[in-house]
Amino acid sequence: MRLRALLDTDALGLRLLGGEDELDRTVRGVMTTDLRDPSRYLAGGELVLTGLAWRRDAEDSEPFVRTLAGAGVAGVAAGTAEFGYVPEDLVVACARHRMPLFAVHESVAFATITEHVVRQVSGERAGDLAAVVDRHRRMMTSGPAGGGPDVVLDLLGSDLDLRAWVLSPAGRLIAGPKVAGPALPAEVCARLAAEHLTATRTGRRKPHRVTLGSATYSLFPIRSSGRSSQGSRDVRETVLSDWLLAVEADAGDWPEERLDLLQGVTQLIAVERDRRDAARTVRRRLAQEVLELVQTGAAPAEIAARLRVAAPVLLPGLGAAPLWQVVVARVEWEQAGGGPAGPSVEGGGGRGAGYVEGGPVAQSLLEEILVNPLATGPEPSDRIAVAHTGDEAVALVPLPAVSSEHDGSEAGVLADVLLESVRDPLSAGLDDDGRLTLGVSAAVHSAEGLRGALEEARHARRVAAARPGRVCAAGHQELASHVLLLPFVPDDVRRAFTARLLDPLRDYDRRHRAELIPTLEAFLDCDGSWTRCASRLHLHVNTLRYRVGRIEQLTSRDLSRLEDKLDFFLALRMS
Repeated sequence: MRLRALLDTDALGLRLLGGEDELDRTVRGVMTTDLRDPSRYLAGGELVLTGLAWRRDAEDSEPFVRTLAGAGVAGVAAGTAEFGYVPEDLVVACARHRMPLFAVHESVAFATITEHVVRQVSGERAGDLAAVVDRHRRMMTSGPAGGGPDVVLDLLGSDLDLRAWVLSPAGRLIAGPKVAGPALPAEVCARLAAEHLTATRTGRRKPHRVTLGSATYSLFPIRSSGRSSQGSRDVRETVLSDWLLAVEADAGDWPEERLDLLQGVTQLIAVERDRRDAARTVRRRLAQEVLELVQTGAAPAEIAARLRVAAPVLLPGLGAAPLWQVVVARVEWEQAGGGPAGPSVEGGGGRGAGYVEGGPVAQSLLEEILVNPLATGPEPSDRIAVAHTGDEAVALVPLPAVSSEHDGSEAGVLADVLLESVRDPLSAGLDDDGRLTLGVSAAVHSAEGLRGALEEARHARRVAAARPGRVCAAGHQELASHVLLLPFVPDDVRRAFTARLLDPLRDYDRRHRAELIPTLEAFLDCDGSWTRCASRLHLHVNTLRYRVGRIEQLTSRDLSRLEDKLDFFLALRMS
């Protein structure tokens, strides 16, 4: 479609502010953004919709428009809700770069413009397939006629003979076709999510294609147009929060028209994602208010009053006050030069050039992984309130009141099963430069216990952070263990202790490739059993005895003594 056709539809509420000579430009798609530099998400030919949240002062308009012009954007439509008008500096910048500029009346939703453009573009490029997109659009609208993304996927199956599913980044099934056919197994969902996250982190060309068994899937990202990101281009800010559309087909030989159609479908599903995110705003605000009260030492009565406000929102229809659990999550990314990209686990460090704030990512992940893994659809997380600050996210999880013969200590979220079904996909998204650590508190009955629950969850998270692995969790049950002490050992003591025991082994491994460190870890994991350890390492027992003897010789320790075993165990945990 041509840009000038947008002015022929009064319902779109568009008013031309400049670029009349460029209105014959072809529109190939639409993108909503408030990024200061959205170039990585642009392919050329888009109508860019923006609410102007990226504009802090008049000097921001020139680089923004210059970026769009360089990406080959067809035109810009600016909302007037932010300032009440379109700033003159944006008008001037668009004129300088010959960029058509439209003003969008504040009464018109960007979703309305998106749906119109998708329908028109698909109609011109896909011929009779446009009817499919139009039916999708009508089914996605709110009200009794709406059917959500499930209906879109059913129509893909009936009209285009394509089976497709919408998945979360953790591999949970958000939506799937309700027509007859085998369900997509949970393990396949997890594998597809992991493959998608790996492909995204490595920058592979979209759509990503993967073969599992005899089936080939094409994976299309579904990016929420409603998020704000303060202008960063870093893929780590969104890789763990974007949905994906998995289509059981090989899109490698598809014509451009069909690829455009599927891209239009992802934009329609993104509208549903935006609705879900908007619905979470109230719950996030409630969580933020409770968290601030707890952290500032507010009186329990004040906290209890705020919880009474939150309970009907999170558990509608519940008569009695629920129990509450606290879950703390932290996402940290390493900078390009090594080291954490921001404050360290214990609060040190600084925000270097490669810093990516982990709090919003952790917030999205908690909202995802705290959902029952057997639940489908976008709504089961309505009963979870998550706030974030810095690199940390805090979730308030309401639990129905247990019967009198129970004290609630075993109710709710269990840390050891929390990440079981999502560990592999999330590890793929974190790649080799990110970590996710979580801590889970016990259930508490009242506002008086909420501050202790928050500290308990934070202590548990520190225990998880002391463990190896990209994705780790710990629960309140583990706080009575000796491992509680490890996160609180001063860094210089840690380094000295581990260096004295492990550096001789590491040096020997570097020189001789002897694998003494892995052998020591396996030997301790097997409780000193020679046969079990040799079997695990696929070694002859005599070879294992030789390696253990070398470890003892290099460290002057005796692995038959409990004290020395414990020292090695702690050194490995702290390293």
